[in-house]
Amino acid sequence: MSATSDDICPIIVTERLTLRGWRLADFDTFSAFAMDLERSRYRGGAKSDRDGAYELMAGQAGDWHLLGFGGLAITRTGDDDTAIGMTGLWQPPSQSEPELFWSLFAGAEGQGFATEAAGAMKDWAAEAIGITAPMSLIHPDNHASRQVAKRLGARMESETALNGEPRELWRHRAATSAVGTAGAAA
Repeated sequence: MSATSDDICPIIVTERLTLRGWRLADFDTFSAFAMDLERSRYRGGAKSDRDGAYELMAGQAGDWHLLGFGGLAITRTGDDDTAIGMTGLWQPPSQSEPELFWSLFAGAEGQGFATEAAGAMKDWAAEAIGITAPMSLIHPDNHASRQVAKRLGARMESETALNGEPRELWRHRAATSAVGTAGAAA
């Protein structure tokens, strides 16, 4: 894995994936995910319209300015014009620590992309900004994300709630793999 940075956020490259900042050209794909209740139900529910989806995408991009970390688009290396999902860290005011998150868009599931992307993000966070053991809040019915967390070496630490819905707090272990040249956000 290697990492460089653009003006604000890193560009992280793995064997199969490139994680990069959001582009306006990603919005149609992003909004299709965000407005689909079935696809986004474990992320707090679907956004009711394109404006709500835009706020979500812009918030991930804006976190880089405010926090020094945020969301990144997942693309296939060599085709970084087409977002297939998202990963990153976020920490809204209601959370006391950063959360590692991941989601894939329709058609990208079942290929190990979520694990590869979230693992690369976790390694970048440890090396570049010192976040060595982030947490993830996962709905107990989200079996796919629970499997990703396990593959990343996380352990379920406690049961909690988010916006009145049950969640499990999964703790990721400190990064163990070597991160290439990591470029922190400027």
